[in-house]
Amino acid sequence: MNISGIIFQTLGGLGLFILGMKMMTEGLQAAAGQKIRGILEAISSNRFLGCLTGAGVTAMVQSSSATTVMLIGFVSAGIMSLENAVGVVIGANVGTTITGQMIAFKLTKVALPAIAVGVGLKYFSKERNFRHIGDVVLGFGLLFYGMTVMKQGLAPIKTDPQFISFFTTFSTDSMLGILLCVGMGALLTVMVQSSSATVGLTMTLATSGLLEFPTAMALVLGENIGTTITAQLATIGSKNIEAHQTANAHTVFNVAGVGIILLIFPVFVNTVQTLSLKIGAGPVDLLVDGEYVNAARYIANGHTLFNVINAAIFLIILPRLVQLTIFISPKKKAKKERYQIPEFDARFMDSPIAALARVKGEIIRMADFAHMGLRKTSTCLKVRDDDILGEREAIEDHLDSFQKVIIKYLITISQGEINAPESKEISEMMRITNNIERLGDTMENVSRTLEKIYDQGFQFSDAAIKDLVEISDEVDRFMGFVIREMNEKTEGFYQKALAQEDLIDQMREKMREKHIKRLQVSSCSVDTGVLFVALISYYEKMGDYCYNIATGVNRIL
Repeated sequence: MNISGIIFQTLGGLGLFILGMKMMTEGLQAAAGQKIRGILEAISSNRFLGCLTGAGVTAMVQSSSATTVMLIGFVSAGIMSLENAVGVVIGANVGTTITGQMIAFKLTKVALPAIAVGVGLKYFSKERNFRHIGDVVLGFGLLFYGMTVMKQGLAPIKTDPQFISFFTTFSTDSMLGILLCVGMGALLTVMVQSSSATVGLTMTLATSGLLEFPTAMALVLGENIGTTITAQLATIGSKNIEAHQTANAHTVFNVAGVGIILLIFPVFVNTVQTLSLKIGAGPVDLLVDGEYVNAARYIANGHTLFNVINAAIFLIILPRLVQLTIFISPKKKAKKERYQIPEFDARFMDSPIAALARVKGEIIRMADFAHMGLRKTSTCLKVRDDDILGEREAIEDHLDSFQKVIIKYLITISQGEINAPESKEISEMMRITNNIERLGDTMENVSRTLEKIYDQGFQFSDAAIKDLVEISDEVDRFMGFVIREMNEKTEGFYQKALAQEDLIDQMREKMREKHIKRLQVSSCSVDTGVLFVALISYYEKMGDYCYNIATGVNRIL
């Protein structure tokens, strides 16, 4: 018996399976990215709807790890609350069992045709969307071809006494043996970073007769624990507490769920067998041509049943799960840096949906910072405040740094595999970021002009001050309105933004006309008038930038 050949063929088949899963997931995310993002952003506080959403999204992308990484990006960006995210994570675990059910249908005959079609679409199509579909079809084919290769690799050892003896050491006759199987399943999944791959391997071993059904189910329980490592890796080095909490919720949920099932393990195994028989599956020990042909179906059903039971339990006690997660997660620091530059994680690069969600959160934070600076600067229209006026360079430098970090990260995302809507979104996000930075530049000009006015002893008339306060308040309202719409866009937003921009333009023209009249009656000096016109022009320009930001928000967010 060629041991090295068996090992390499089995591992090669597993590698093809993992490659196929990865291609399918990335292709599905790229093809349906905007829809997935829209679905996740629309999640309400209803935990049951969140669970159904998580199951549906995970069934679409064929990876609970991918869904969880997306959720970490959303929670990090402040787009989704922790409790909503945990509800979706619970559903994601149910959705990921679709992969196991699909494998159990034994679609190995379509593997090579799928590879042929997938390669044609991926490498010979000019349309980007067809290339993404090609990834999905090619990944599907590689997944099932990998199953075939693994099965062929394991075939020679099915009757070898030494190998049979080795696999029978994984027995579920005792609690220690069950725990050993669970630990092995978790370790394998940590190593290959895909529970679907290890579930597929477990199905292959059981179909070949190397694993008994109870042993296979114990391994699957462990594989559900091992899959949580992907989310944990996505938070390494992150300072975002909510991101750690989301990943920890995924781990706590799976570990606790496995613990509950272990307490009733024999009952659980019998229940899976009984239900499988009732829905039409043949006997689990039916042997045809040297293979246990129904073993994969039973394992897939057990995988689904475990996650459905787990979801039902933890949806009921979701608030307690969230409390426990917060308790075991890192605690928030009492103080935050005032001028905190965004820190983007390269681990989100495999998920453009999560990466762009993180960028959106930081753009909103940048806009909030600029809005704060605008409000503070405008208070100096009435009364001089040297602390505020002296802070302008620090504020502007911070906005410049914000802009550079965000633009650099967006360029990095654009160099990866993205679809057409994501490419447009990146372009509009750059536009929004640049306009926030320009608003900061103009705010600095207002601060410099006010400092000049106070230093040289110029004084505005009461009418002029009233006009300046009025236009600054209108720009302040416009900026606040745009930021609120960044968080949650409402119907008719763009029309309101257009009307607001027109209003500020009209205010500037009317104020210029009133200024000319004051000059004519000598109630205002020429030097003061020049500075007054400059100030209202700066505020009108900031209104333009707010409108440009609103245009970008309307197109993509």
